[in-house]
Formats: sequence, structure tokens, C-alpha cells
Amino acid sequence: MSAGAAGPVRAAGPTLGLLYGATFWGFVWYPSRLLEQAGLAGSWLTLVAYGAAFVVFLPFARHVFQGIDRHRVELVTLVLAAGWTNTAFVLAVLEGEVVRVILLFYLSPLWTVLLGRWLLNEALTGRTTVMLLLGLAGALIMMWDPALGRVPLNRADFFAVSAGMAFAVLNVMTRRMTGLGVPAKAHAAFLGVVLVSVGYILVVDVPIPDVSAPTWGWAAILGVLGFLVSTVAVTFGVSRMPVQRSAVIMLFELIVGAFSAWWLANEAITLQEWVGGVLIVTAAVIAILQEEDTS
Repeated sequence: MSAGAAGPVRAAGPTLGLLYGATFWGFVWYPSRLLEQAGLAGSWLTLVAYGAAFVVFLPFARHVFQGIDRHRVELVTLVLAAGWTNTAFVLAVLEGEVVRVILLFYLSPLWTVLLGRWLLNEALTGRTTVMLLLGLAGALIMMWDPALGRVPLNRADFFAVSAGMAFAVLNVMTRRMTGLGVPAKAHAAFLGVVLVSVGYILVVDVPIPDVSAPTWGWAAILGVLGFLVSTVAVTFGVSRMPVQRSAVIMLFELIVGAFSAWWLANEAITLQEWVGGVLIVTAAVIAILQEEDTS
């Protein structure tokens, strides 16, 4: 392969990593629901799955935390953000409608732009206000209940929105911590989910599930072959491109989620959800256009 051809291939790597992660996360609701139907609660699923990923990844991360003294605050923030975004997203797709959850989660580009400005000194333009208004209006339209005359928030909505906020923090911290490589960031993310899952189990008092050994095994397999690989792929992609661009590429999850929910769960998207979703996606596109103009 020529040197000229190697450049585009290397440049495509982060994009392919993000697309893989988006595909996995758009479909992960299905095996997660199967495991829940087998008796494994969502918080226990994330604990076992990410615990397995953490252990399997240990040999690849034994020396990656060199220079950690320079990033203590950022690393703690990354660990907690990764823990909550993954745990809350799984809890959300188990309780709520898949497309609604994913759309609310992907308000994250809005939070990413604001955090990028605050923590990374990334420039904002006049489009920012329009973007924020479109995104928030889209969420309001999608969630509005005409019969009640208000937005009836439920647990799934809370999990989805807060997971998106945590994902924005995770993206910005991943970009900011240039001294740590992909293995360190990925391993820290696995640890974060384990810690947050344990905390959630203790606070909410989720009992130990009475499930068969194969169910525990499938949860561990999902962790290693699913969560581990997708986390490494997304961390690799986010670490090598601007935060807005990576957030918008991850919107491919919407397509995968909508199709898989229609195909496997017979979930239909209402006109109200279409309108709200279009506004949210439009806001995300404005974010990427703004990033391109200021790069």
C-alpha cells in the first residue's frame, strides 16, 4: 500500500470505530431485554458485563496509567461519567421505548458543545443559540402530553437524558486527557460502570437475581464481545477527532435503534416523535457544521 493510500485508511479508522459503536448501542437493547426477561436486572447486567470486560482488559492496561498524577480530577470525572452514561442508558432502554430513549440520549451534542466551550475553549458561533433552541424544542415536542398539558417525565426519560449529559462529559474528558492513551481511558470506563452499578444496587437495594448459570455467562459474554469492543472503538474514535464531529457520527445509533425496535419490538414512531426527533437531529447537524467552520 502506498503512503498516499495509508493516510485515508488511517483517517477512516476513528470514523469506523464510532460507526461500530453506534451500531452496537443501537441494537444492545435487544440482548439486554432478553437477559432481563431471564431474570437479570439491568444494574446487575451492567455490573457483570462490565466487570467481565474490566477483568479481560487487565492484561492490556497494566502499565497505561503512567502520568496519572497530572490527570487525577479529570480521571475521576471520566470514571464517574462513563459509569453513569452506560448504566443509565441500559436502564433506560429496558424501561422505555427504544427510539424515544435514544433521541433523548442524543441531546448530548448540545451538552457537548457547551462543555467543549467551557473545558476545551472551543469557539462558539451565533449558531449555538439556534442549535440549543432546536434541540430543546425537539425534546419538548416529543415528550409533551396534550392531555396533561405538560411533559410527564418518567424514570426512563430521566435515565436517558442524564445518560446523554454524562456522555457529553465523557466525550470532553476523553479529548482533554491527551496524556492517557485509549487503553487507559477504556479501562477507566469499565471501572466506572462497575463502581456506579454497585452504588446503584446498594442505594436502590436491588436484590441478587435468582438466575441460572448460563444467564450470568451470557451477561459476561455480552460484556466482553459487546461492551468491551464497542467501548474501545468509541474511545479510539473520540480521542482522534473533535468532540462535535464524533457526537454526530454516533447519531447513526438512531437509525439502527429505530429499525431494530420496529423489526424486533414492533415499536412505531409517532408523528410527534418524528417532529421532535427531526429537530434534535437538526440541532446535532448544526453542531457539526459549527465545529467544521471553526476548525
